[in-house]
Amino acid sequence: MKTDKIFNLQAMKIRPSLEILLEGVDIFPLMGEYLDQSNTLAMDFSPANLELKNINLSDTAEFNQYVFKKLANSQKRYGIGGYFEHRAIYQRSEVFATDLEDFRNIHLGVDVWAEAGTPVYSPMDGKVYSFQNNQGFGDYGPTIILEHQLKGETLYSLYGHLKLTDLDHLEVGKTISKGEKFCHLGPFPENGDWPPHLHFQLMWDLLGNWGDFPGVCSHREIEKFKNICPDPNLMVGHSSR
Repeated sequence: MKTDKIFNLQAMKIRPSLEILLEGVDIFPLMGEYLDQSNTLAMDFSPANLELKNINLSDTAEFNQYVFKKLANSQKRYGIGGYFEHRAIYQRSEVFATDLEDFRNIHLGVDVWAEAGTPVYSPMDGKVYSFQNNQGFGDYGPTIILEHQLKGETLYSLYGHLKLTDLDHLEVGKTISKGEKFCHLGPFPENGDWPPHLHFQLMWDLLGNWGDFPGVCSHREIEKFKNICPDPNLMVGHSSR
């Protein structure tokens, strides 16, 4: 009930869209370079991708081989996708099974798939709001949440599936400058046991969470989380052109 009350108050607040707030704001590319058709492959993890039926998704090594074979065949460095995508890959972990009637399989962020160790850069000035290692098969693993000020509005950005060493010597309140390299894609199993990728998500409100925030919701919760989680593609530095 507490979360619902917080959300109701949040939903009442009227703010400009993120796209409007970002007008005239210089955003540094999340991966240190702009992502486009020359270096990036759109990845589909929805039920429409029938290839997924032939993969044992619970076997991270097999899942990893599938992802990076796709990238190698495309000759692209990055894979990308996932904002509010209905996904077919979450049956691999009980983390997403809230209950049988409310299974969480709607992805709230953008995933950038690349080799472990790939650096990640802060898209804008901010500070460390919280961090922790969300351990467990299918969870975020090492996670950092930054707090940003954007034309009078507070915006949070979440970085999941990182290297464990990225949390070393990190402090709440530490300033992270725009363009600063502050974390890296982690290897499995320390990254929550996923093929290496960054889960990048934006939130207007953390709903009382610390070092963690839902990255997936159920179909029942779509409208609620669309109000809280704006489109991260606006800050990734990605273009489909």
